[in-house]
Amino acid sequence: MLFDRDGTLIRDVPYNGDPDRVEPMPGAVEALARLRRSDVPVAVVTNQSGVAKGLLSADDMDQVNARVEELLGPFDAWAICVHDDADGCTCRKPAPGLVIRAAAILDVSPRDCVVVGDIGRDMDAARAAGARGILVPTPQTRLEEIEQAAEVADDLADVVERVLSEAEAPVPAVSAPWARALGWSRW
Repeated sequence: MLFDRDGTLIRDVPYNGDPDRVEPMPGAVEALARLRRSDVPVAVVTNQSGVAKGLLSADDMDQVNARVEELLGPFDAWAICVHDDADGCTCRKPAPGLVIRAAAILDVSPRDCVVVGDIGRDMDAARAAGARGILVPTPQTRLEEIEQAAEVADDLADVVERVLSEAEAPVPAVSAPWARALGWSRW
């Protein structure tokens, strides 16, 4: 499973370069622990344009990410875009690059991934990569993003429950070895 960082795994502090300001979202620790116990790989896919804008350094970002792992546990992959919208890169969400990169690191097809995020850009990136997107709205999520999302969950516990309960149902073979072991298929 691929998670957006800010607003999904941790509280969104715009352009945060201070590890002391990292605070897990409600239920994040438990949701990730449950996935790890089920041997589901977890990764982070995050836009960090503050680096391109000069609002924080790459080292600041790395320290924040280290704090995220300290509080939430280790991730199997990190895919980070440090570009700004004007840079025209193919990795910055809503482009599919981060999802594709994380899937490659995990050695799975993007089609076998679930992208969890709090805004429309996260869902657009999932869709563009051929992945399943699940929106977990926050008060900052715009109404039109909720209306346009293919799937909306109440919180991270709801996401994990959905994904793991679907994994228990009998399904046809899939491409990723870990997904086959869990009985996952393309949904």
